[in-house]
Amino acid sequence: MPQLRDCKTAADVETMGFPHLFDYAHHCGAALARAHAKAGDAAAISGYVGKGAVLDMALARFAAAYADQTEADHAVLKAAAASGRIVAVDI
Repeated sequence: MPQLRDCKTAADVETMGFPHLFDYAHHCGAALARAHAKAGDAAAISGYVGKGAVLDMALARFAAAYADQTEADHAVLKAAAASGRIVAVDI
């Protein structure tokens, strides 16, 4: 398998339309899959994952829960900064 090129970039997903966001997510998933496939036996991983939607749904649930936790953590951080308990700087 060829070495993947390290392309540092940032995407503004807040302003993307759905087609662009869908395409971006597809490419991120493909890059992640390639990286993980390099670390193990791709055929064995594919056989374990299968063709159903079980993994897809589990990953989607995890992503939603992670996003919810991130938003909750950010709200706690903002409240701590607003109360003066911590010092925070907008950048």
